[in-house]
Amino acid sequence: MVVGIVVAVVVVLLLWLATGVRVVQQYERGVVFRLGRVRGRVRQPGLTLLVPVLDRMRKVNVQTVTMPVPAQEGITKDNVSVRVDAVLYFRVVEAVRATVEVQNYAFAMLQLAQTSLRSTIGKSELDDLLSGRENLHHGLEVMLETAAAAWGVHIDRVEIKDVTLPDSMKRSMARQAEADRERRARIITADGEFQAATKLAEAAARMAENPAAMQLRLLQTVVEVAAEKNSTLVLPFPVELLRFFDSRSGGAEAAPAQASASAPAETVIPAQGPATGA
Repeated sequence: MVVGIVVAVVVVLLLWLATGVRVVQQYERGVVFRLGRVRGRVRQPGLTLLVPVLDRMRKVNVQTVTMPVPAQEGITKDNVSVRVDAVLYFRVVEAVRATVEVQNYAFAMLQLAQTSLRSTIGKSELDDLLSGRENLHHGLEVMLETAAAAWGVHIDRVEIKDVTLPDSMKRSMARQAEADRERRARIITADGEFQAATKLAEAAARMAENPAAMQLRLLQTVVEVAAEKNSTLVLPFPVELLRFFDSRSGGAEAAPAQASASAPAETVIPAQGPATGA
């Protein structure tokens, strides 16, 4: 009889102790409340034992949470109406504060992110939202970290995901981009013409210094023109070229050259093939 009572007491005691056994996962931390007060030590992952009836444990997830921030409407500093949405990455680093200091830290972080994003829109210009987001990300992270530190939450990063513009603003930006491309095309064309004119001026100066180069250029032009299917080629010869030929021939025909010095002469060179006129 006594043995049966002892066995029953032992069984009841074991069942009572078994109700106090808890398992904390690797990604969790356990905050223990004893009679409503937090015990100082946070339970680490593994098997932990609580005092039945007296202790209550609340598990806190310490994984990084990815929270999308709904699109917020606002007017930028340069008076443009936009809709901006973002994404927030955070995690709990102090389980006791995340449990005691705030009722629902996830909901609190969502509301804080929305208000901070709306405030950032009002203090930024449209160009910053479109192309200078790194500074905005840093500013948002600082704003959120200041409030989240009191809740035991660490902000890993926050990023603006999308910026929606009104249709009228999209059309204006498209016209502006087109005008800018046209302006750059005209500048490039004008620069090319300027460089070509500069090179031609340099070439003309070189040829003026060396008459032989001018004559070679003239002969090259004759070859290029004669390459076409022409029956007759009319080529004006400058006086300088006739004088050059006179100097080479020893002055045998100096008189005809002097007689024709008042006007350029024309030489008709018949091309091969039937003559059709020029």
